Amino acid sequence: MFDDRYDVDPLADRSWQRVTAPRRVAARIGEVYEDPASGFVGALVRFDRATLSLEDRHGAVRAFRWGPGLLLAGEPVDLVPPTPAPRRPRVGRSGMRVAPDEQARVARASRLFVEGKHDAELVAKVWGDDLKAWGLVVEQLLGVDHLAEAVDEFRPGPDRRMGVLVDHLVAGSKESRLVAALPAGTTRDAVLVVGHPFIDIWQAVRPERLGIDAWPSIPRGVDWKTGMCRALGWPADTPADVGRAWSRILARVRTWRDLEPALTGRVEQLIDFVTAPGTR
Repeated sequence: MFDDRYDVDPLADRSWQRVTAPRRVAARIGEVYEDPASGFVGALVRFDRATLSLEDRHGAVRAFRWGPGLLLAGEPVDLVPPTPAPRRPRVGRSGMRVAPDEQARVARASRLFVEGKHDAELVAKVWGDDLKAWGLVVEQLLGVDHLAEAVDEFRPGPDRRMGVLVDHLVAGSKESRLVAALPAGTTRDAVLVVGHPFIDIWQAVRPERLGIDAWPSIPRGVDWKTGMCRALGWPADTPADVGRAWSRILARVRTWRDLEPALTGRVEQLIDFVTAPGTR
């Protein structure tokens, strides 16, 4: 029985016994939370999989476990770690869009060949993302004089292609004669030799990147790299001096835009050739 002065039994409503689960909230760096048990109030400064750390206005830092227990603007919340923002593709130095989680592929049987160390370093710096994505390996000929020998050793075929980048591939040059001397046939069809007109790969870097209007002209009979170093006012007495000069030049290269089109177009052509459908 209940007192009839009330329209309803005041003890019949048990809603006060029900506990509402706290709202689930993704934490944010810099957001302020309160621990009601201790009265500690602080901003989220760091976190890991198990805990979050709050720093108060005095610089004191305390760690708490994820889940319910903290207050956000006075409201009990069930805190979970922040949701990582989706990683967007980036643009590589060659201009190719690169997936954020791009993994290097197993090396292909098809290969790129360049004349020497400096050529290989420049290609790797600008086209490194492309090489990684395709699983392409760059090898050195150590001089175009070894081209025919390299072709014989590599043994290219219909699905195993060989792309070769040659310096100073212009009409009447030694390089053009060596390329023309390669035997024809099925094997030759699996080899693509292209070149740029520059005496050395150094000249493929736009001169304005070095603060000059044009690359100096080096007289015949003078070692080209040694002469270039001296013309630019750089030390050139030892091979180490020449190596440092190249490092200085390479450091000025940021993307494909810092290179001459006569080189960038040829490298792209070679990559397309050795990664064509049906190749491995």
